[in-house]
Amino acid sequence: MQRQIIAIDETKCTGCGDCIPACPEGALQVIDGKARLISDLFCDGLGACIGRCPTGAMTVETREAEPYNERRVMVESIAPAGKNVIAAHLRHLADHGQQAFLEEALQCLKELGIENPLQQTASAASHAHGGHHHGGGCPGSAVRSFGNTSNQPSTTSSDAQQPSALRQWPIQLHLVSPEAPYYHASDLLLAADCAAFAVGNFHGAFMQGKSLAIACPKLDSGMEVYVEKLAIMIERSRINTITVALMEVPCCGGLMTLVAEALRRTSRKVPVKRIVIGLEGNVLSEEWV
Repeated sequence: MQRQIIAIDETKCTGCGDCIPACPEGALQVIDGKARLISDLFCDGLGACIGRCPTGAMTVETREAEPYNERRVMVESIAPAGKNVIAAHLRHLADHGQQAFLEEALQCLKELGIENPLQQTASAASHAHGGHHHGGGCPGSAVRSFGNTSNQPSTTSSDAQQPSALRQWPIQLHLVSPEAPYYHASDLLLAADCAAFAVGNFHGAFMQGKSLAIACPKLDSGMEVYVEKLAIMIERSRINTITVALMEVPCCGGLMTLVAEALRRTSRKVPVKRIVIGLEGNVLSEEWV
């Protein structure tokens, strides 16, 4: 299957081993003086190791790889390593919104008769619904839900700084986890990067009550990754609708192409609305397609 997985540039790798502690799944080892990915099925592709590499030798690529196997990782690598590694792994899954893997890991611990080092299943699950910590992983990629009441824009406020309607973090399509809790059964807004700068009241006009992902079909690389993530949102996270907010420039039409290809790969039919925004911030058209 095509999925995201760690790639290591051997010409940059010094074999320092700094990446190893950041991968409690046991997918990395230093062999013959270089960090090596020893098993595709142990690598979840979330990139917690990347921020620990001092030479920039590690990246995430999309290629054919065995599916990640959470149960095998827990039995063969995580559980035997002890409670600290178990705790780090559970937090890693939670911070990246991997609720299904988190629940599978907790169930596996229960079957093995191992106590959850995070004390309670509910405590661990709360991380996947907005909690975060300061150890391991990339802080900029940690999943966060901001709630949906206290930060909604007010139509009557005269304050110079309007409250944000953003309900989550991260938002860039390369960074988001397509199975993050805030995407489940949500209405997705897929917006061109420039759209929020063109429309003065973008939050109030388009973001209210929606989950968000942003992308630029002209400048971003890895369009196949975008298609795969959108397909997962449609099929597994079961999003209700997709609203595509794009600029009138021709290259922005690529967002609709991404959505169409993702829908072609899934069994569900999701309503799609296209909103075309003019360069001066006015809405040129708005229609269900």
